[in-house]
Formats: sequence, C-alpha cells, structure tokens
Amino acid sequence: MFLSIKKIPKTNWSSDNPFNLKPKLSTLFFLFLGLALFGLGEGLLIVSFAGASPWSVLAQGISLNINYTIGFITLVISIIVLILWIPLKQKPGMGTIFNALIIAGMIDLCIKFVPTPESYFSQIILAIIAVLTVGLGGGIYLIANLGSGARDGLMIGLQKKTNLPIAVVRAFIEISVVSVGWYLGGTVGVGTLLFAFGIGPAVALGLYLVDKVFNN
Repeated sequence: MFLSIKKIPKTNWSSDNPFNLKPKLSTLFFLFLGLALFGLGEGLLIVSFAGASPWSVLAQGISLNINYTIGFITLVISIIVLILWIPLKQKPGMGTIFNALIIAGMIDLCIKFVPTPESYFSQIILAIIAVLTVGLGGGIYLIANLGSGARDGLMIGLQKKTNLPIAVVRAFIEISVVSVGWYLGGTVGVGTLLFAFGIGPAVALGLYLVDKVFNN
C-alpha cells in the first residue's frame, strides 16, 4: 500500500511549478504547516534523549575527527548534498529556503519548551511520535511542491534515477548516513535507529494520508 509509493501525489493546493514565486495562500499554508511539523518532530527526537537523527550522528562523527563544530559540519554537509542535486537534475525552490529557516526555528522552540520524559519507556514513545511527526510533515510539505530541502531533494532525485519506492530510497540514505557517522565515532541510540529505519515508511505514510484526505 503506502510502502509502494513512487511518486509525490498532487492535490488542489499543490503548486504546479516548484519554482513558483507567487504561490496560492493555501499552498504556502500547507508548506509552512508541513515544515513546522517536520521541525517539531526533529526537535522531539532530540528532546527524547533516545538518540539523534542519522544526519546529526554523521555531523558529530565527522566533527570528532576534524575538530570543527557540529553546526559547521552540518552546514558543510547540506552544501555537499545540494551539490549532489546537480547530477540528479534537482533544483532548489522557495521551499528549500523555508525548509532551513522553519525547521531550525521549530527545533529551537521544541528544545526550549518541551521537557525530556523521565522514564526510558516514555523517551522511546516520544522518539516514535517524533519519527511519525517528521514523516507527516515531510509528506505535507513535499506535496505542496515548492521545492524540497537538501535531504529530501536527494531522496526524490535518487528515486527518479532508480525507480524504487520512496520508502526504500529514504531508508537506504538514512541507514548509510548513520552507519558512516557511527563508524566515525558518532553516538547512536534507539531513537537514531528508529529514525533511520522508520523515516522512509513514515514519509511514505505521510504522502499516502495526505493523498487520501485531499483526493477522495
């Protein structure tokens, strides 16, 4: 069912052109909603203390080996991923810019106002909720079709090249990233593994649910 999705669905609020600089208000609303949920999920995963996302593990691992800050390494990784868009024929749009701004803001707000659960069981539950929230947010903002973030653009480009289901492509990317990060010394927790193995199906589920709600 949703695990076999290979294309980003379209709705009546999807932009016809990902490079549209004057989108409908409804398109902007769902773009911002999706990105806010995406950032909330990322923040909840950090707050859960169950393990960071694979890309944060990669940044941490590289940082330990070349003595630069994790923030700086994260920026460099994003630039490298955007360069990888070129052979995949992906182009940035309005959503690519808002992706960085809104998600970063939501992560900071989440860390500031959401307390870490005291019990380990509650931390794991929060990590699961975080992954599902990222998946739903990813599905909404991708369907808005105003340009994807660096990682999602890589996922879409590879899916078009391989014709594999989105869930499979995203899982391959996340597992590869966390494996390299762990090898370099990054800290891996249960939440990291939940994200690595669960984000592909979660994004596919988000796409499926939005498609069902707005196209039926």
